[in-house]
Amino acid sequence: MSVMEMDSSGEVLENNGPKVQSNPESQEHYVLSSLAEVVERVMSFLPSKALLRAACVCRLWRDCAWRKLKARQRLAWLSSVGAGEMDLGAHSLVQVVKEELEKVHIIPEMFLYFTDSESLNDHGAHCGPKKAKKKHGSETAASLEKLLPKDCEIVGLATPGVVVTPGGSASNPPIELEDGESGFALLFPKINGVKIQKFHFFKDSKNKVFDESKLEEAGLKNNPDLRVVLIFGYNTWKHGATRFLHQVLNPLNEKSIIIAGGQVEYLASFSSQAKTQGTDCIGVVGLALSGPQIQGATVLLDQDVCDEKTADSAMQRLKAANIPEQNSVGLMFACIGRGEQHYKKKNVEADSFRKHFPNVPLFGFFGNGEIGCDRVVSGNFTLRECNGEKDDLLHGYTTVMTIIHFGQTK
Repeated sequence: MSVMEMDSSGEVLENNGPKVQSNPESQEHYVLSSLAEVVERVMSFLPSKALLRAACVCRLWRDCAWRKLKARQRLAWLSSVGAGEMDLGAHSLVQVVKEELEKVHIIPEMFLYFTDSESLNDHGAHCGPKKAKKKHGSETAASLEKLLPKDCEIVGLATPGVVVTPGGSASNPPIELEDGESGFALLFPKINGVKIQKFHFFKDSKNKVFDESKLEEAGLKNNPDLRVVLIFGYNTWKHGATRFLHQVLNPLNEKSIIIAGGQVEYLASFSSQAKTQGTDCIGVVGLALSGPQIQGATVLLDQDVCDEKTADSAMQRLKAANIPEQNSVGLMFACIGRGEQHYKKKNVEADSFRKHFPNVPLFGFFGNGEIGCDRVVSGNFTLRECNGEKDDLLHGYTTVMTIIHFGQTK
């Protein structure tokens, strides 16, 4: 009789007889005692699309595949740095998603992506006489939608610059890309105990007062499980935008909720809603993250933070919140006036984050304004005394640095 066995590294061993263990508690090797165990062990190495195909083979494989898929609750990400080479008519992020989505080990239920706005402008960007004109953002959005599951929610935004962690490993050094073609996408699976809900509000030219009942419908008010709000304003250069942002943000300004985001160039995608409502007006989009297992912390690097030492001090305050690093993501929302021209050196803030969070991927953008403040949602830890006063959430020439934890995974 031949027995399938796995060593500690996951390699399959084959012997001519059953293995007799001298120490039953030993973790160095073990015998898989049933066919289902063998199937699930093999399936643990398969990406989600391969698992879905395997689920069509028989009932056993179907049950094993779905158990593995339900257990995969770690968020994933894809990123692009520089222009692609295979399809000159598409943004490089589209190429990356097309190539790498087959290898992702989760089924995304929410897809949040950011691209640089320059290569998606309305008139197209020419990189030389032999290179094709870049597609408009709506065409890029349509291309991404075709690649994703039909029931996957999508939010896409274009910004002046992008902060990305290159694909392959969470420990890869993040890069601040203030110009040039780049992009990233965060892929959120179904996570037990976590609800991710997107929202979209428009400034109504007929009504000067924002209808706060819309906040409750979006899970942003009277929601005791709300932990984090990622919020982004677009077309904020228009008259009345600042007032509208305050109307949306002020009711959310509670100490038990982390609010982080910024002002982008324009909305690229909001699934089907953007197609019907249009994106020419002033608007706010984002994600409401609810669930008791979510933890997070955010710090504001103001205008006085202008050298490596003071930037590092801010990251030390973020680190002191003791947010778990497993299944977490770092987010950086910086003013276009910061970066290299502010520090006289490239990548200062991203490098400082990597120093204190070596295994947390960092993503974000350079935008036209920042949203956030010093705040922690984790136990009883506080960054500073707030004296019961409301925090100012709208800023300029600052950076909002955030870490969000989505719960422990196996």
